Amino acid sequence: MKLSRDGVVATLTLDRPEVKNALDQTMWEGLREGIAEVARDDGIRVLVVTGAGGDFCAGADLSGAREGEHPLARMDWIGQIAASLHELPKPSIAKVDGVAVGAGWNLALGCDLVVATPSARFSQIFAKRALSLDFGGSWLLPKLVGLQQAKRLALLAEMIDATEAERLGLVTWIKPPEEIDAFVAAKAAELAALPPVAVSQTKRLLHDGADATMREALDNEGRAQTINFATADVPEAFNAFLTKTTAVYTGQWAVK
Repeated sequence: MKLSRDGVVATLTLDRPEVKNALDQTMWEGLREGIAEVARDDGIRVLVVTGAGGDFCAGADLSGAREGEHPLARMDWIGQIAASLHELPKPSIAKVDGVAVGAGWNLALGCDLVVATPSARFSQIFAKRALSLDFGGSWLLPKLVGLQQAKRLALLAEMIDATEAERLGLVTWIKPPEEIDAFVAAKAAELAALPPVAVSQTKRLLHDGADATMREALDNEGRAQTINFATADVPEAFNAFLTKTTAVYTGQWAVK
C-alpha cells in the first residue's frame, strides 16, 4: 500500500499487482492507516484510491488471516476500515481499471465518486466463494441501485462491465486509459478548490439523509448550515461573486 501526495490531493495505491491487489493483512493495515492519515491531515482535501498494475482490487486474500484470530473479531476489524472510509470527512474518488471484485468493488463503492476505464470489470463475487457480502456491500448496494438490482448483483455474483455499472449508477464516469489520470486529477482539483467545511457537511448530510426522515434531514441541514455560516468561506464566496473573482477557501472558523 502506498500513500502519496500531490499538494492537497492524496492518492492511496493498492500495490500487490502480482495478485491483482488482493487485500492481505499488510494491505488491510495499510488501508486503515492511509485513511486515518488522510482524515487527520488538514492539509489534505481529497483522497484518490486506485490500484497498481492495471487492476483495482481482486478482493480479500482469504489466506491472510492472522493465526488464532476469531473470524468475527477479524470481520469487525475490517468493518471498521470500511466505516472509516465511509465517514471520511473529505471527498474521495475511486480510479478503477481492470478487476474490482468482492471487497475490492465495495472499496470502490465506498468512495464518493467512481471513475473507470472501459475495460474495468466488477463483481460481488461472494456467493461464488460460499460467502455473503462484506465491506459495506449489504448497505451500499441497495442504496445505490435499489433492492431488486442489489439482489441480482449479490445473489448471482455475475461479472459486469463498466458500461453496465455506469447504467446502474455504480460508476460515475467512464474514461479511456489514456485520459483517466488527467480526468481524475482535474476532478480532484475541482473538489479541492471547494470550501472544505461545506463539502464535509454536505457529504455527511447526504449519508445521514439516506436513512433519515424529512424532519430529521431538515434539522441536520439547519445545524450544518449554521456551521458553514461560522466559517470565513461564506463571506469569501459572496465577495467573489460580487467582484467576479475566484474564491480561495480555507475552512477557517470566523466567529470572534
